[in-house]
Amino acid sequence: MAKKVLVGMSGGVDSAVAAVLLLRQGYDVTGVTLKLWDGEAESGCCSLTDTEDARSVAQRLDIPFYVLNFKDMFKETVVEPFIRSYLAGETPNPCLACNDSIKFSGMLAKARALGMDFIATGHYARLMTDPTSGRILLMKGIDPRKDQSYVLCNLTQEQLAATLFPLGGMEKPDVRKLAEEMGFVVSQKPDSQDICFVGDGHYADFIRGYTGMDSRPGAFVDSSGKVLGTHKGLIHYTIGQRKHLGASFGKRMAVLAKSAEDNTITVGEEPETRSSEVWVRQVNWMKWEVAPASFHAGVRTRYHGEEAQAMVETFENGLAHVRFDVPHRALTPGQAAVFYEGDVVLGGGMIAGGITANPAGKHSCE
Repeated sequence: MAKKVLVGMSGGVDSAVAAVLLLRQGYDVTGVTLKLWDGEAESGCCSLTDTEDARSVAQRLDIPFYVLNFKDMFKETVVEPFIRSYLAGETPNPCLACNDSIKFSGMLAKARALGMDFIATGHYARLMTDPTSGRILLMKGIDPRKDQSYVLCNLTQEQLAATLFPLGGMEKPDVRKLAEEMGFVVSQKPDSQDICFVGDGHYADFIRGYTGMDSRPGAFVDSSGKVLGTHKGLIHYTIGQRKHLGASFGKRMAVLAKSAEDNTITVGEEPETRSSEVWVRQVNWMKWEVAPASFHAGVRTRYHGEEAQAMVETFENGLAHVRFDVPHRALTPGQAAVFYEGDVVLGGGMIAGGITANPAGKHSCE
């Protein structure tokens, strides 16, 4: 009997081709679109148009198709934590939370309730089993321009064992070509660029509209604490930002840090944006059940960022201390730090709330 798989279909070309590949591999495929959000800002994987595009693909493939209402779960586990993180002075990546709580948790629970063996998505990533440990390893997709392993760093062994990534061994042009050959309406559909519940990328406007709270102005300060000007609110800025600061400093400056405690934004010249070390919290180790005390790895600190080589020291309670071989730019609290050994994801966690923050209480990083 064919294995049953529930494919998350966002209405885009990637998930459409994922469904095709699984059918060709002999799986019993059911498509599902997750309804996550309502509102004028809706775009990406949540809009009515995208739902109808996904339904069109499912009809062409002659597979069952359902729309599941995950709006309450999405609001509770993705949107509201995103807002709290921004208000706390961080710059979160909600895609990680969505993958963790919705796509590979909520959807997997629904798949099991329906008697499915697997879930699948159109993510560009690969899986393999470590012949020594037996653990399932997450690996980069072969297309370096589309690799999405970074946003999958929170997945557990249980989730990985029940997941399929059909596109991991493909490059994007080949995916579009196959979709075109199938006659899919989504074959040339642009990739979604914005956060689905924000849409236009204006995070501050979204937060103000959602919470009803105005962004509170505060002081721009330099590293010594000297006041240099007035900012329009923490949520309008991110670490490393150099443009549209809304103040004249007499020379080019960039955001070094944000403090929700005293509502200040520290700015400095470009060399000051680089740091030699950082703490990472809530690390999910993927290659090991218990990570080595220390190891050398490539570290990616932004979704599309370059890997930087670093020494990683691990501690209890999901903490890691990262010391870069070469100072690294714009280390941003709330973003993920993901550790790589070649194509293999060793693990990943959240950059702690300060470049020299010391949540372990065991080192001085000054």
